[in-house]
Amino acid sequence: MDRRKFISTSAVAAAGAILSSVPGVAKAMSTTGNKGPKKRIALIGTGSRGTSMWGIDVIKDYSDYVEYVGLCDINPGRVEAAKKYMGATCKTFTDFETMMKEVKPDILIVTVMDSLHDKYIIRGMELGCDVISEKPMTTDEVKCQTILDAQKRTGKKLIVTFNYRYSPHRAKIWELIQKGEIGEITSVDFHWYLDTSHGADYFRRWHRKREFSGSLWLHKASHHFDLLNWWIDSEPEEVFAYGNLDFYGKNGKQRAVNCRSCNHKDTCDFYWDVNKNSYYKMLYTDNEQYDGYLRDGCVFKEDIDIFDKMGASIKYANGVQVSYSCVTYAPYEGYRIAFNGTKGKIDAWIEEKNPVYQSDYDEIMITHNFGKRDFVRVLKSEGHGGGDKLLHDHIFINNHEDPFRQSAGIRDGAFAILIGIAARKSCDSGKPIKIADLTDLKPMAKKA
Repeated sequence: MDRRKFISTSAVAAAGAILSSVPGVAKAMSTTGNKGPKKRIALIGTGSRGTSMWGIDVIKDYSDYVEYVGLCDINPGRVEAAKKYMGATCKTFTDFETMMKEVKPDILIVTVMDSLHDKYIIRGMELGCDVISEKPMTTDEVKCQTILDAQKRTGKKLIVTFNYRYSPHRAKIWELIQKGEIGEITSVDFHWYLDTSHGADYFRRWHRKREFSGSLWLHKASHHFDLLNWWIDSEPEEVFAYGNLDFYGKNGKQRAVNCRSCNHKDTCDFYWDVNKNSYYKMLYTDNEQYDGYLRDGCVFKEDIDIFDKMGASIKYANGVQVSYSCVTYAPYEGYRIAFNGTKGKIDAWIEEKNPVYQSDYDEIMITHNFGKRDFVRVLKSEGHGGGDKLLHDHIFINNHEDPFRQSAGIRDGAFAILIGIAARKSCDSGKPIKIADLTDLKPMAKKA
C-alpha cells in the first residue's frame, strides 16, 4: 500500500455519475419518469438472454415505465415457459407477424439468433416500432446495409445493447482517456481470455456455426470492438486478422451429439449436465421436442466451423493502431488492456472468479512519462461488470443527458460488427480488408 497511490472509486459513485446520463436515442423510446402512458414492448426470441436480462429483470424493475404486450418464439413450449418465469401477463405467439399486428407494440426487443437479427429489426421498423437489439447487430455486410437502409427509409430508432459500455470500471477508463490523463492515444493492446467454462459454452450452442453467429468475431468480439470504438473515439479503417480452430471441434479425440447421449461422460473434461441447471432445463431440455435444439451439444462436434483463436491488427481513421486477440480455452476468464499515449500509459485488467486472489475491486494503473504512477480502484458489480442495470436505466428511464456517450445507436452497432466482418474476411482471404469497402458508411477520424 505504501508503494502505491490509490484513487478510490466506488461502484456507487461511478454508477451515480453514469446514472446522470440517458442516451439520446432512448429519449425517443421511453417515458419521462413515471408520467404519461407506459411504452408497450414486445419480445422476439425467448432464450436465456431474452427471458432473463430483457424479460424478468425489466418486469421487476421497470413496470412503472413499460409493459409487455407480447412474447414470440418459434418454440411453443419455450415461449410459455418464458412467460411463466418472467411473471408476464401478456399473450404469447409463435408467429411474429401475427403478434405485431395484434398487439401493436411501441418497442420491439430482438433476442433471436444473430443471423436473424436483420429480419426482425427491419420488419419491426417497417411495422412502426423502435427496436432494441442484442449485439451483434447482424452477421454480414449485406445484412448490415439493409438495416442501415431500413432505418433511413422508416425513420425509426435502433439501440444496440452494448452493456459493457455501462460497467463503472470501463466507464472510468473512458473518463481518464477523455480527461487527457495520458495525452493522445497512439496504440492499444487488448487481449481477451475466455475460459474452459464460458468459452467452451459457445461451442455447445448454435454459436458454433458461422451461418448462425457469424463466428465469435461477431457474437463475442463485437462487444470488445464497440468498447475500442468508444474509448478511442474514432472509427475503424482497416483490419488484418488471423484465426484458427485449434482446440474444439475436429481437434477432440472423442465426441458425441450432446453430453446427455455421450459414452465418454467419465473421461471428458467438458462433460456438462444441463439438467442440473433448473433454468436451462425449464427453457431448453423440457422443450427440445418442439424444435430439436440441444443446449448441451458436444464441444468436439465436427460441424464446428468458427475460430477458437483469433488475432487482429486494426487501424483507426485517427491513426490509432490496435492489437487485439481472443482465445476461448484459457485457464481463467478475463482480459488485459493497455492504452499507450503521448504522456503515459493506462493499464487495466480483469480476472473473474480467481480462486487464489479475491478482491472487491478492479484496478486501473496510470503510469505517466518520467515515473509518476497512480492506481484507481473501482468496486466490482454484478451483471456484466455492473453494466446491465445502468443500461436498462438509460433505455427505460428518460431524465437526463448522456455525458459519457454510452448510448449505442445504429452507426455504433454497424462499426462494431464491421470490424468483425472484416476480420473474418481477412482470415479467409489472407488480405487486409478496408471497412469502407463493406457498406456505404465511411469511417470518421473522430466520432460524431
